[in-house]
Amino acid sequence: MPSDRFVVLTDAAIDLVAELGMRGLTHRAVDTRAGLAQGTTSAYFRTRKALIEAVVRRLADLDQADLEGGEPSPIDFGDTRAAAAGIAAVLDRWMSSGRARTLARYACLLEATHHPELRTILAYGDASRAQARAMLAAAGAPDPGRAGDHLVACIDGLLFDRVAGAGARSAPPPGTAENRADLTAAVTVLLQAFTAPRP
Repeated sequence: MPSDRFVVLTDAAIDLVAELGMRGLTHRAVDTRAGLAQGTTSAYFRTRKALIEAVVRRLADLDQADLEGGEPSPIDFGDTRAAAAGIAAVLDRWMSSGRARTLARYACLLEATHHPELRTILAYGDASRAQARAMLAAAGAPDPGRAGDHLVACIDGLLFDRVAGAGARSAPPPGTAENRADLTAAVTVLLQAFTAPRP
């Protein structure tokens, strides 16, 4: 379990990255955003890379908590319809109250494309891919390993489109029942496509 100071510093860093991008992530800026004495962040995270690693760990912990049993309820991967609604609820949260986290996550992923040493730290999507593979295996998908990877990629694309792409302008407002219903319909189509028997 992370310490209170780790949470305060990394949450401040996440907000900065979401607002200003990776260029805005400095030890001094995190201290200021967190309302702590200058030098606090550098005492915990000596280098910028260590700070980025901490941000990624915090993002991963928060995302995993959402996938394993956040509000409104744990995702039921044994029931396709319930799974679609559960995934939609998580996506809606990541578009609304968790939007800063989503933007910070994308910024960290882009940073890793320029700094290969960060790729192993990120390991983004490993847990969600494992869950998707297990769910599709239980649903009888012909190739659950590959289908799970493709499903996560499609859902990631849906999230990105709604947060940063054209979907942000044309979709229902995040945080609404209408948005959750629209997302549920989209995820249901994906789940049906990936569990359909091959011709």
